[in-house]
Amino acid sequence: MTPLSSKSSATGPRNVGPPRRRIAPRLIVRVGVLRALANRNYRIYAEGNAISMVGTWVQRVAVGWLTWELTGSTMWLGLIAFAELLPTVIIGPFAGVVADRFNRLRLFKISQILAMTQSALLFALTATNLITIELLFALTLYLGAVYGFAQPVRLSLIPSLVRRADMHAAIACNSLLFNLARFLGPILAGLVIVAWGIAPAFLINMTTYCAVLYAAALLRPQEDRIDRSQFSGMLVGIQDGITYAFHNPAIRTTLILFACTAAFGRPFAELLPGFAADVFERGALGLAWLTSSVGFGAVLAAIYLSQRRNTDGLRQLVVLNTGLFGFALIALVSTKWFWLAIPSVALAGFAMVVCAVGAQSLIQDAVDSAMRGRVLSLYGLVFRAGVALGSLIVGALAADFGLPWPIGAAALACVAAALIARTTIRNS
Repeated sequence: MTPLSSKSSATGPRNVGPPRRRIAPRLIVRVGVLRALANRNYRIYAEGNAISMVGTWVQRVAVGWLTWELTGSTMWLGLIAFAELLPTVIIGPFAGVVADRFNRLRLFKISQILAMTQSALLFALTATNLITIELLFALTLYLGAVYGFAQPVRLSLIPSLVRRADMHAAIACNSLLFNLARFLGPILAGLVIVAWGIAPAFLINMTTYCAVLYAAALLRPQEDRIDRSQFSGMLVGIQDGITYAFHNPAIRTTLILFACTAAFGRPFAELLPGFAADVFERGALGLAWLTSSVGFGAVLAAIYLSQRRNTDGLRQLVVLNTGLFGFALIALVSTKWFWLAIPSVALAGFAMVVCAVGAQSLIQDAVDSAMRGRVLSLYGLVFRAGVALGSLIVGALAADFGLPWPIGAAALACVAAALIARTTIRNS
């Protein structure tokens, strides 16, 4: 069966129910992420999204390397990361309200078309040598706005594609596919950039959006039973979401801990071009090695998490990996040997995904369906705004003090957050 062309995909049942045995044998349904893939709608979504995410990571590496070629500045690396992530702070909460009020599948399709447009512009400008750092910054701001709109929509859509019993497997599966793309995309990007230059990398990403748009056309998600007639104004809707999240102890503590890893831990990934070029002197292929190693560790984490059927003990696991994240980054900045940095960033990738996917699973498990879009927009805001601010601050400090010291200080903050959270959980 080819990924997106099965006859059953176009004519399958509208409701998400037990799969036919010929599509997903009972043995397969019991195995980790394959339980999620046994759901017809989620399987189609995952196939299209997996292809698109490889293209996304090809472009991410290309943007980082293009930034370095244009400026040679860690400050600009931080600014470009900031430009992609900052719009979430403004758009994300509004997008969460929109996701709760309108058809999520239709919104998802619109977001993918808008992102595809950005890749097309990047390809055209780079191929004609018209690209400048200012244009790259502006286009990255635009993409950040699209992502700020798309993330709560996508996260809210996924539960309607699977049975509730398979929701945690679907979250882990989504992370697994994302991080497989994080592993494969940079390798492809490195080969493409070395062989043909940066512009073809943007063309690859533009092309892969066709797969996810085709998949979206085949989806038949379950409709949420939400009384949309009761919705108030946009700002009141945002306020309701924030109030709901911070009056729910499970959601509140999860968001606060996740904010620490987002702001202090995750920015290292945005600054890997600086490590590859300045610290290890390995160029574009070195960047591909480092980024793919982060992806390898992340894939292992997603596979591990996919075996969990519920959230029992998950909060403690997130706390443990917050500390592990910090120690992995300390190991990274303590060496100048490239091949020792590889396992360090792989371990960081593992811990990073356990924290992110664990936090999302805890929130999805605790939130009411009518509030899902708004609460998940807060998760997206923490995820992107934390990385944006962290990348900007660490990038600026690295321009004056070098990369190791600012990232080392951020790593210690992760360790401290883990110790505080561990004590808080024990005393609660």
